Amino acid sequence: MDIRQYLHRGYSTLALCLAIGLVLAGGALVLGGYRSGQRKALEAEAQRMALPDTLRVLTLSGATTYFTIQQEQMGYQYELLRLYAEEVGLPYSIRIVPTLDSLHTLLRSGSYNLSITPEPITKAGQSDWRFTGPSLERGMVLVQRAPQGEPDSSYLSNVTELIDKPLYILSDRHYEQRLHNLGAQLGHSLDVRPVGDATTNAEDLIALVATDSIDYAIVDSELARLAHTYYPNIDYKLEVGFSQRLRWATTSDYEGLAQSIDKWSAGVPSLESAKGIYKKYFEVYKVPIIEAPTEAPMPSQPRQDYRPSTPSGAISPYDDLFRSAAGPLPWSWHLLASIAEQESGFRPEVVAWSGARGLMGIMPATGRSYGAEVEELLSPAVSIRVSVRCLVDNAAIFRSIPRLEERLAFTLASYNAGAGHVQDAQRLTEKYGGNPNNWADVEQYILLKSERKYYTDPVCKHGYLRGKETYNYVREVRERYHRFRGH
Repeated sequence: MDIRQYLHRGYSTLALCLAIGLVLAGGALVLGGYRSGQRKALEAEAQRMALPDTLRVLTLSGATTYFTIQQEQMGYQYELLRLYAEEVGLPYSIRIVPTLDSLHTLLRSGSYNLSITPEPITKAGQSDWRFTGPSLERGMVLVQRAPQGEPDSSYLSNVTELIDKPLYILSDRHYEQRLHNLGAQLGHSLDVRPVGDATTNAEDLIALVATDSIDYAIVDSELARLAHTYYPNIDYKLEVGFSQRLRWATTSDYEGLAQSIDKWSAGVPSLESAKGIYKKYFEVYKVPIIEAPTEAPMPSQPRQDYRPSTPSGAISPYDDLFRSAAGPLPWSWHLLASIAEQESGFRPEVVAWSGARGLMGIMPATGRSYGAEVEELLSPAVSIRVSVRCLVDNAAIFRSIPRLEERLAFTLASYNAGAGHVQDAQRLTEKYGGNPNNWADVEQYILLKSERKYYTDPVCKHGYLRGKETYNYVREVRERYHRFRGH
């Protein structure tokens, strides 16, 4: 073999070895890549099935989802969320968003892992979301006045009786179409009267029924249940059309969270704590103590025991306490007496539906911020002490308002709802051309803070408020204060 043959054979062997090495290396790379991809897939699946370190929750603000009173977070859906978080030991944070579109955008981004604003379970929705949490049936109902014992020809008990009756409804294309379809099924068009005023909401229609201004309104069933606790004389038993099933929503990236919530929510109907939350929002009457009917299911002692005996010539049994505590206030002690009458009817043991308690109606979070634990708030002396400090601090927020009588209105509104809601109303007032330091202007926007158009306005930072309550509270406490001063 000459040198050329030897070299050729050597090069061929070397090339073969190199080729085999490259194949083996490539195979190793492919196998390594496969194993790496498999490992990443397993890690991703494990992450998808794990519970998050923190529940980052989105919600719309609303009467049954989430709102605040003073420093207290409230809302039926919020309190159910809190139950779940306590059950699994997870911390949580809440972010209020103005629209469903913005909620969906944030949920898709992965920055948040749960929405507690219930949404209808539809085929389109199921392709986007992983629905979870307590199930809620919701539809349209007829609101009418409840019969008062005697046969009442105006009371409707069947959908066929809707024909030729004036049916008031908020202007909503979806609801109007459903009623049009119902009329077609009944073989007779219905007398549907949409109310398109941007400042009117469903509760306003219900109030018109309750006060005999109109006979019938068609509203969302959940809002009707809630409104019944404010207007006990209404009836909402007649369902109009089909109901829809709604649940919370997350994404497929949080399947473990969804399964955990599903397991928990299956037991919610039998949980005493969940039953208590439902009762709080949908059964306990929310009219002021001094207006509650005898049979009202109030979270306190029976109505007939509502006021202890008052010494002759006194406003209440607590006048001496009011006098001694009122020194830091720029108003007379009669203001404390007026607030106590409004909040508790001078009953120091009262606990309101909202959790406000004691003689002066102090919320637990407010009490804690002034160094008083929940159980201490049933002490008249503690309740009055916290009340005075709260009034002084709220008055200081509005110290730029020179007239004392005017400042009193802002202070009382803050005492009732929280200064944040009052400042929201001031910003709305200014935006729409009013005087933010004039209560006659601001109280109109306190009322409008129950309207989605206003409480989702960018200038509003504190969401929904049932403004009618605060509006009436300020008027009634001020009027009684001046009356007590002339006592």
